[in-house]
Amino acid sequence: MSGSWRISDSKLDLVAGKHAHIVIVTDKKVLSYVDPRRFGHIYFLSKKNFDQKINSYPMDISEPGFDANHIKAIFENQPNKVLKTFLLDQKKFSGVGNYIASEICARAKLLPTRIVNTLSKKDCSNIKAAIDLIIFGAVKTQGTTFGGGYRDAFGEKGEGVQHLVVFHQKICQMCKKTNVVKTVLGGRGTYHCPLCQK
Repeated sequence: MSGSWRISDSKLDLVAGKHAHIVIVTDKKVLSYVDPRRFGHIYFLSKKNFDQKINSYPMDISEPGFDANHIKAIFENQPNKVLKTFLLDQKKFSGVGNYIASEICARAKLLPTRIVNTLSKKDCSNIKAAIDLIIFGAVKTQGTTFGGGYRDAFGEKGEGVQHLVVFHQKICQMCKKTNVVKTVLGGRGTYHCPLCQK
C-alpha cells in the first residue's frame, strides 16, 4: 500500500510531513512513519503476542513454500473464483496489490477473468514464475512508484514502473503491438492484452 518508513536528517518536507503519523527523533536521525491513506497498523507486542500475530498471517508469496502446488491447492479450495480478484485476497495471496495482480495475469499469459478451476498445473507454475519475476524485479528496482506514491526509506522513487507490461500501458509491452484493454473487476481497474493473454 502507500505506508512507509522514512529516514531523514531533519523533519520531512511539507507533503510527506503532513502524513507522518509517528515521528521518532534521535540526536542524529528522524524516523517517520508516512501513510497518506492510513491503511497501516502498528502494534506494540510482547514476544508471545508477536509470535501469535506472525503465525496468524498466511504464507508470503515470496516464501519458497509458496510454489505451484500451493497455488493449485488454493485454487482447488475455492474453484469458482475469478483469477484477478482472487489474487487480491490477502488471506491467500499476501502482498499482492492491484497493479501486481494485473501484471501476474499478464506475465502468466492468462486472462484476468479466468475462473481458477480452468487453470492447469502449468498455469499455476506460470503464475508462480510471474510472481517471482514481478516481486523480485520490483525489489531490484527499489519499488514501483506511481505519481507521488511509493518512496523508499530515504524518500527516493522506485524504478519498477519501467518494467510494467500492461498496468497503465497503452500498448502491451510483451507483444509491442496490441492495445491494452482496461476493465473493472471487483471494483478495481484491471489491464490485459487480448492477444497475449488467454
